[in-house]
Amino acid sequence: MPSTATAMIPTRFLCEANFSYNWLPHGNLVQRLMIHRRLSKLDRLLTQVDNALRVVAGKSPGPLRSSPAEQLDEADLGNAEKRHAAGLMRVNHSGEVCAQALYQGQALTAKLPTTRQTMEQAATEEGDHLAWCEQRLTELDSQPSRLNGLWYTLSFGLGAGAGLLSDRLSLGFVAATEQQVCRHLEKHLVKLPPADTKSRAVVEEMLVDEQRHAVSALNAGGWPFPRPATQAMSVVAKIMTASSYRV
Repeated sequence: MPSTATAMIPTRFLCEANFSYNWLPHGNLVQRLMIHRRLSKLDRLLTQVDNALRVVAGKSPGPLRSSPAEQLDEADLGNAEKRHAAGLMRVNHSGEVCAQALYQGQALTAKLPTTRQTMEQAATEEGDHLAWCEQRLTELDSQPSRLNGLWYTLSFGLGAGAGLLSDRLSLGFVAATEQQVCRHLEKHLVKLPPADTKSRAVVEEMLVDEQRHAVSALNAGGWPFPRPATQAMSVVAKIMTASSYRV
């Protein structure tokens, strides 16, 4: 059965793509159709709706890269350790939900094609993180945060607003956000149960990617954010992490 977003796609859109969705592999239909034609503003909006529904529902497409934890054995964690690891990975998953929304919002309103491409590429890599965290939560007998719809909406609005103001501001916002995420992931590497090598492998790989995203955003012309701005962002991040750990 096609997704909600699939049902919204005009017949013209499917015909111009020159194939039926029934023959598509499982995944994001709109993203796959992007290969076959240049997207209009309406098409981009449909892409955003499709992506938001999947992300918030915890049904993201499969990752392009396999999980770093895939070949590792599951540790014999106690109940308290398992709940703690699940709480931390739920926070990481919510962070990736925010990242998806942030990048998608910025890509939608970016003024320069190069900026849009930078955002879309970063969103693709963040999509891997999202899928890895979802997989790890399942392995820990847990689930994503019930607040993800709220986090997605707020982050998408911030990203789209930054893109409307300036590409350089938007890129600077990415760099500042990724720097905060890196500090957050470094703390999680300390807090994770020592025996939980699977979660640790996922977080370590995420950290490498986030560091690269921060550097790339600044190299692309992003404005370095002043300290008061990053401090305000840190306060908001603490609210998100504290609530997503539990809910």
